[in-house]
Amino acid sequence: MLEITLSRLRAFDIRDVIINVHYFADMIVEYLRKNKSFGMRIEISREEVLLDTGGGLKKAAGFFLEDPRDFETPFILHNVDVISTIDFQRIAQFHTENQALATLAAQDRETSRYLLFDERHQLCGRRTGRDQKNELVRPPQPAQALAFSGIHIISPRFLELMVEDGVFSIITAYLRLAAQGEKILAFRTDEYYWRDMGRPEDVLQAVRDLKQQILS
Repeated sequence: MLEITLSRLRAFDIRDVIINVHYFADMIVEYLRKNKSFGMRIEISREEVLLDTGGGLKKAAGFFLEDPRDFETPFILHNVDVISTIDFQRIAQFHTENQALATLAAQDRETSRYLLFDERHQLCGRRTGRDQKNELVRPPQPAQALAFSGIHIISPRFLELMVEDGVFSIITAYLRLAAQGEKILAFRTDEYYWRDMGRPEDVLQAVRDLKQQILS
């Protein structure tokens, strides 16, 4: 899965990568070494304690700010346990054209944790838990529930706005900033293939999809 993600990033001319590791960290580092980092510049961020999506990004923040020029360049954050055919160039273009703080790849599909977006595609809340009640962070208005796909484009300014510390979800920061009026946008990716690889049956289905050329 890591190789698939790196190959897709490389196909979009992304060469600088940081990977956060915890479980079997040394095995991952050795795998990258044996494959000569797949021709990319790859750094490792070790998490002795799992920091969740927000804490992990905050720990790795220095990587994105090494060069002052980087402060103007958005970066992609990609979960390694999802595979897709989402066009990174299109979502990056959407992000830049709309001057977003963060842009989330989102789809209209079933999930246990929905994010809520208004008619301007701006994040306005979420829907989670057994009761599936809406938690709104902005004034009530017609909202669409979408499933987040684990792929984001983020402006570096977001890094200095993360006031949360330790272990925290990036969604917590997104919701707080959306309530403050920051542009956290959805980019609809319904037309693209997407699959979460968190269960063995999902991996088997992805293999079948590859054989049937559903996923290229």
